[in-house]
Amino acid sequence: MKNYTITVNGNVYEVTVEEGGSTGAPAAAPKAALKAAPKAAPKAAAPAGAQGSVTVTAPMPGKILAVKASNGQAVKKGDVIMVLEAMKMENDIVAPQDGTIASINAAVGDSVEPGATLATMN
Repeated sequence: MKNYTITVNGNVYEVTVEEGGSTGAPAAAPKAALKAAPKAAPKAAAPAGAQGSVTVTAPMPGKILAVKASNGQAVKKGDVIMVLEAMKMENDIVAPQDGTIASINAAVGDSVEPGATLATMN
C-alpha cells in the first residue's frame, strides 16, 4: 500500500492505493468531507404568459458571462442570446430558430447546470 496526498480544487486528501492486481473496488477514499457547491438562488417566477413555447437550455455546466438578448427582442436562428463560460472557454448560446425572446431565465454571474432553462422563445 502506498499513501499519497492529493490536492483537488484546493481540498487536500490523503489517499491510500493498494498495490498488486486487485480487481475489487478502489481503496482510495478521501479523509476530508466534500463540500457541496453553493447552489444558485432560485429565480423569481416569470409573470403568467411570459414563458415561450421554445426552451433554450444549457448544454453543459458553467457560468453566464454575458446576456446579449432581452425580453421581447426579435432574433434570427443562430443569433447569440448569451455567453456561457465552461472549462475556461466561452460558448455562445444561440437561438435555435427565428422568433421573439419571451423570457431570459439567467443573469450574468449565475452558475447553471446542464439542461437548465436559460431563455424561452415564441
